[in-house]
Amino acid sequence: MSEKDFSKLEKLLDVKFKSIDLLRQAMTHRSYLNEHPDFELEHNERLEFLGDAVLEIVVTEHLYKNYNNPEGELTNWRAALVNAHMLSTVAHETGIEDFLYLSRGEQKDDHSKARLYILANAVEALIGAIYLDQGTKVIEKFIKKFILHKLPTIIEEKLYLDPKSRFQEISQDQFGATPNYKVLSESGPDHEKKFRVGVFIEEDMIAVGEGTSKQEAQIEAAKAGLEEKGWA
Repeated sequence: MSEKDFSKLEKLLDVKFKSIDLLRQAMTHRSYLNEHPDFELEHNERLEFLGDAVLEIVVTEHLYKNYNNPEGELTNWRAALVNAHMLSTVAHETGIEDFLYLSRGEQKDDHSKARLYILANAVEALIGAIYLDQGTKVIEKFIKKFILHKLPTIIEEKLYLDPKSRFQEISQDQFGATPNYKVLSESGPDHEKKFRVGVFIEEDMIAVGEGTSKQEAQIEAAKAGLEEKGWA
């Protein structure tokens, strides 16, 4: 394996590490150690644990100090900023995906839901590593630059609403109609059910979603509906 040039990642992150091994550990997924048991570093899960807490407190303090909104709204905004989908987007924007230590199988599986969580967890691990290496001021600057700057868009476009709520709100605004969901098919044994659900505006089916529960399939249908109507 050719060694990764982490000085390039430092430039992308605009952070100069005192201990480059902290940065390397943040990029080390458990699967890599299964194939390379002699690798000198641990996987990134402990850093992820720390980074998750650091991210939450920095985001929470920012919201508390800058917005007088009710607790429920602030909670929804925070969730939109720190969820796996948002953090995986941050992973792409910071360029860390090219620096991950992954097993050969995980390297190939680059479009799955599992990859999304690997990327999100790596961002949390990175936050933990920066906090340990650089302290509070630097990690606050990093989180503001790569995560908190997304907040105005989240608020303006109501991205903090779950897909079903967003689809319903826009449907009512655009068409004066509340969408409804119908199960199109069920398959599989009871312990591994799969549902196909259609989302309809009046009699028109807009999109279809699949899931292991009706609720999950409805959410996927709403996501697909937002894409189909250009409301995403």
